[in-house]
Amino acid sequence: MPFKRYVEVGRVALVNYGKEYGRLVVIVDVIDQNRVLVDAPDMVRGQMNLKRLSLTDITVKIEKVPKKSTLIAAMEEADVKNKWENSSWGRKLIVQQKRAALNDFDRFKIMLAKIKKAGVVRQELTKLKKQAA
Repeated sequence: MPFKRYVEVGRVALVNYGKEYGRLVVIVDVIDQNRVLVDAPDMVRGQMNLKRLSLTDITVKIEKVPKKSTLIAAMEEADVKNKWENSSWGRKLIVQQKRAALNDFDRFKIMLAKIKKAGVVRQELTKLKKQAA
């Protein structure tokens, strides 16, 4: 399968290191082979090293170095947030964040639910085995 995630103006990327960790940003300009200018609706535009970015499959149709309002409108038009939340990568990160936010009692309740579910599955399995025999 050919490579499809190129560093380009309009490419949506996930920050994987630093104070902006976990944030979706849009590449608005390529500075050199190691750095890009990134922007997002809720952050100040700045340069970022490509090693700190994970490129996604999502792209936004924008010109080079657009105004903030133009960028926000293009992101809403491309439905970036919804596409990200529906992607398997985005869903996985959302689940990880929810698990990290659980307290001890929530983890205990989940453990009990898993035990109860396993019991129900075991009972149904034994019923099926008896019917097959």
